[in-house]
Amino acid sequence: MSVSGFNGMKFEKITQNLLSTDRYMVLADYSDYAAVQEKASQVYKDQTAWNRMSLVNIAQAGRFAADRAIREYARDIWGATPVKGEITR
Repeated sequence: MSVSGFNGMKFEKITQNLLSTDRYMVLADYSDYAAVQEKASQVYKDQTAWNRMSLVNIAQAGRFAADRAIREYARDIWGATPVKGEITR
């Protein structure tokens, strides 16, 4: 398989891996990603619609905190619990 490359570099091993193994499922939903990206590109051309959608997204985001998200992910996905201890500086 020939890859056209980027800045003189070819990525044949990466391409072959993605097309044959794709262990992390990088390409599993690529067609959906590309379709949504195209839709976003079209909506972006209408700045009023884009701004409205952006504001609605922000308004509906709710409370988000990285510490809370990490704690919930650790609890719900990994089944991990916090380790109690003192932090020394």
